[in-house]
Amino acid sequence: MDRIRRVLLVGGTHGNELTGIYLIRRFQYAPQLISRPSFETMTLLSNLEAIAAGVRYVDQDMNRCCDRAHLELPDPVDYEIRRAQEINRRFGPSGSTPADVILDIHSTTSNMGMTLILDDHHPFKLRLAAALSAQQPDLRIYSSADSGRQQDALRSLGRFGICLEVGPVAQGVLRADLFQRTEALVQQILDVLDQQNWDKPLPAVQPLTVYRYLGTVPYPRDAEGQITAMIHPQLQGQDYERLSPDDPMFLSLTGETLPYTGETVTFPVFINEAAYYEKDIAMVLTQRQEIQLGAIEPLFAKPQE
Repeated sequence: MDRIRRVLLVGGTHGNELTGIYLIRRFQYAPQLISRPSFETMTLLSNLEAIAAGVRYVDQDMNRCCDRAHLELPDPVDYEIRRAQEINRRFGPSGSTPADVILDIHSTTSNMGMTLILDDHHPFKLRLAAALSAQQPDLRIYSSADSGRQQDALRSLGRFGICLEVGPVAQGVLRADLFQRTEALVQQILDVLDQQNWDKPLPAVQPLTVYRYLGTVPYPRDAEGQITAMIHPQLQGQDYERLSPDDPMFLSLTGETLPYTGETVTFPVFINEAAYYEKDIAMVLTQRQEIQLGAIEPLFAKPQE
């Protein structure tokens, strides 16, 4: 497998997630911070109109319109589709400067902490996650491999797409502590990529704990489509924690506790994410999985001195 030659750092796919936006601006002011000897590091503010307006998107969610159907639309009207096509022409597989790795930086109102999102279990991504987990014990690895996100997210335009999700932080707000932690993690990711290019030994967590997508849970609603219950106080903020059958899940407007009715233990994430109300997603259910990486074999041919 050819080594990594270009890494694209992206912020502002959602225009009201300020952590990624201002981190990219910081890197643009000081590009030496993200320079590494074995590859070129590029930066991108993706959804420019949404950033200017301070909203998640202008016409539609840009992180859901990077699939082939949208990218091949002739003369699209929606801004996000047009912008996705522009980005694909520049950084996509057949673009003018194709990106080997796209790291898309997001923030969430949910208590997700520092989360690395993988859309598949390619050995390259698992090795990266294991090396980062050895350095950051509180880093969570969320696998969206069964959710279809590897087909429509902006990060899917790269040879290897990775998402960094950070929270909790309110939309349209900068939190210095999470900003600093995000910058530190991005620096570590770049370091690990550089080390992998040179096939340097990497410490790795064994086995790797991954929270794998199972499905989503909608909000309870009435016949008119109005929400009739909210996340239960005992569940609020408990991302990545165990949810067992009959545990409280929702609290109705009449004060009734609505329990989790599933038959197996699950680990919910994106609990009460503000941006997911329009998608009717109260939370995402995951299964905790331990992955044995096996022998660590070289991934790349060592670059020439």
